[in-house]
Amino acid sequence: MPSSKAFQSFSQNTDIFLEYKVHQNTCYEPPQNFLEIEVINPQTHGLGRKMYTDYEIICRTNIPTFKLTDSSVRRRYSEFEHFRDILERESMKVLIPPLPGKVFANRFSSDVIEHRRDQLERFLQVVAGHPLLQTGSRVLSAFIQDPHWNPDLWK
Repeated sequence: MPSSKAFQSFSQNTDIFLEYKVHQNTCYEPPQNFLEIEVINPQTHGLGRKMYTDYEIICRTNIPTFKLTDSSVRRRYSEFEHFRDILERESMKVLIPPLPGKVFANRFSSDVIEHRRDQLERFLQVVAGHPLLQTGSRVLSAFIQDPHWNPDLWK
């Protein structure tokens, strides 16, 4: 017959196993706060010198500082430039990544537009992934969610 000490040791190991099992299960639960951003559906508008491309920004979040849980807005590259400048002034303690460079040749080719779309999406995901900007930036939530966003209101 095993001693009570051996049984006690096994009992403690079982508690550790149950603790591990509970921790393991919580690792696979959805995160408490999430922010998902996609840049999709580029569209080119206008003719001649007035041509431009805009991009749809899709946002899904449950972070309380954002007014909407699901949103969709369209933005031009020039608006991304204004947004980055404002964000840099607003958040001096955070290093804001650069935007993809301006394109002058073949800027309306499908390859160039797709590359820029991908780079703008990466830019927004890095910016929105920063914890200080997620909760402390007024311009971030406005740029991503407000269809009437106006850079002049942020000067």
